[in-house]
Amino acid sequence: MDAATSRRLLSLSSLFLMEGRALGVEPLGSGLINDTFLVRSSGPEDYVLQRINDSVFRYVPLLQSNIAAVTGHLRAKLLSAGVEDAGRRVLRFLEAADGSGNSFVRDENGGWWRMSVFIRGSVTRDALDAAGAEAAGLAFGGFEEQLSDLPATLGETIPHFHDIEFRLEGFRSSLARDAAGRTGEIDAAGLAEGILRYADEMSLCGRLHREGKLPKRICHCDPKLNNILFDASGGGILCVIDLDTVMPSFVFSDFGDFLRTAANSLPEDSPEFSGIDFCMDVFRPFASGYLKAATFLTPAEKENLPYAACLFPYMQAVRFLADYLDGDVYYRTSYPGHNLVRARNQWALFLSARSKLSEMQDFINEYNG
Repeated sequence: MDAATSRRLLSLSSLFLMEGRALGVEPLGSGLINDTFLVRSSGPEDYVLQRINDSVFRYVPLLQSNIAAVTGHLRAKLLSAGVEDAGRRVLRFLEAADGSGNSFVRDENGGWWRMSVFIRGSVTRDALDAAGAEAAGLAFGGFEEQLSDLPATLGETIPHFHDIEFRLEGFRSSLARDAAGRTGEIDAAGLAEGILRYADEMSLCGRLHREGKLPKRICHCDPKLNNILFDASGGGILCVIDLDTVMPSFVFSDFGDFLRTAANSLPEDSPEFSGIDFCMDVFRPFASGYLKAATFLTPAEKENLPYAACLFPYMQAVRFLADYLDGDVYYRTSYPGHNLVRARNQWALFLSARSKLSEMQDFINEYNG
């Protein structure tokens, strides 16, 4: 980081009500959406400064309002329960120094910024084993459990984010437009045919919701292992982070989307489609942790968790193929055909997960007695 950038970031830090004086700043983490920096302070705390990507999150006041409602609710519960070290178990965002009461500021170029307290003695994990899968289930199931009685109504920070009927509608439009002249390619055409063949089956969640059988919950909607903070000294779960996508959704969002990445035997852009397997050795511990923590689940939600494990690779195949047909305008690609490879990868994962539906259902039934 050059000196001019460092000075500018330190100046932006002064726009928030931090304790002490900003002494230095350095890049933090490897996130692909927001720009994140660690601010060293002369006070008792260090801080995390972020530039919010408003190309992805277009309604920043709504985004921060959601986060304030969620973190406030979690903090009140922790304090009411007398939880030790509660300050390390939920994110805390600073107010702007302009007296507005907002937890965000805009810079001279219109960019959006926020600052939170850095949680000392915390670490993230990237390597997934059975213990990590169970911990993730406990963390995201517990997160939903803690927010199941949140009285505030949250908005959608990314409208229709996990709405499969909306995604299929967009996919059909992409097929009809054929903007990049790719719908006639053998691989793309064959995959499109398969997607449409399962469209009605995979739209189950929308039908259940309209029938009053499937409620919307407050979900994280980006459930990755590295979005959990662990205590560096003891390894226990501290809190869930990266709250930008917290919004109303079906519980399938956190259950299914975690497994979409974690239970794939290969990375999501691997072209080795024949080697892709939905790993039950990840499903079982994750499901165990999730069901243990998410005690609020209805019978219909529990019953359809295996469907959720199939839904999310299916939905991602829809999104990758739609972008390929549109000319690769949304997802960043590294080579021609990258999005088609990704779509075929997710399709192989969907087919593998679907072949294990009964095995997953047997596990859920056995766990629930």
